Amino acid sequence: MTGSRVLALGHYQPSGVLTNDDLAKIVDTDDAWIRSRVGIRTRHVAAPDETVDSMAAAAAAKALAASGLAPQDIDLVLVATCTAHDRSPNAAARVAARLGLTAPATMDLNVVCSGFTHALATADHAIRAGSATHALVIGAEKFTDVVDWTDRSTCVLVGDGAGAAVVSASPEPGIGPVLWGSVPEMGAAVRIEGEPARFAQEGQTVYRWATTQLPAIARKVCERSGITPADLAGVVLHQANLRIIEPVAARIGAVNAVVAKDVVDSGNTSAASVPLALSKLVERREIPSGAPVLLFAFGGNLSYAGQVIHCP
Repeated sequence: MTGSRVLALGHYQPSGVLTNDDLAKIVDTDDAWIRSRVGIRTRHVAAPDETVDSMAAAAAAKALAASGLAPQDIDLVLVATCTAHDRSPNAAARVAARLGLTAPATMDLNVVCSGFTHALATADHAIRAGSATHALVIGAEKFTDVVDWTDRSTCVLVGDGAGAAVVSASPEPGIGPVLWGSVPEMGAAVRIEGEPARFAQEGQTVYRWATTQLPAIARKVCERSGITPADLAGVVLHQANLRIIEPVAARIGAVNAVVAKDVVDSGNTSAASVPLALSKLVERREIPSGAPVLLFAFGGNLSYAGQVIHCP
């Protein structure tokens, strides 16, 4: 095999929904303030008994069912998360156990918001190297566990959920070359630190960096795949903030693309945001099968990663 492709997608969101009006009852904010600054209307909140691995498994089961593969076909499980409660067994191992997989390699990746696109590249590399044939790549977060509900600048942003992809070996590459990197000297701009761990960020720093630096990087992702931004049928950026998504998408030059704006209904779900948004677009058939889609994520660690894929 000379490459890999995304065979199928799935997603899961908790049934609990927190509206802007709900938040106004616990912190000094209101619907107009939140919408004007981040564009979010609602976010999903996991129940106490819902975990990162239970949400990851639910999304993965949906993707696996759509792929037509059997559990025993999966030989690699990658879970991108920064909010798993336990260190061992890792979330990937727990997903494998929940789904009844047979002897897969299991790894968690913590690259915060860009975790899924890093994990997708890692699965592609493993398949190209012959180390795997069928992989489950999952982004899952319970971000509401690490938010400070008294801080209106951050608690309005986050939500919980998971998105998953089945990635399989393919004679024709369906996942383009990754472009990834970071800005180590700015890593402290997004943090989950302390005991108990709490999410904090320098919002204006992240906003300025994202809107000024990311469009050029995203265009280079397209160049590596041999296409122009105008060729894209879809753009799925990390769902951090509508005020970042809209200008960055416009500056990329993807004039013919459907731009994912799931942040409005789901909030910022960190590593889950890209696969969650992509799965919804595909489920609604807003992007044709086989069409090129730019996946590009950024955020925690001031890291970024992106690739162009063929839509399943």
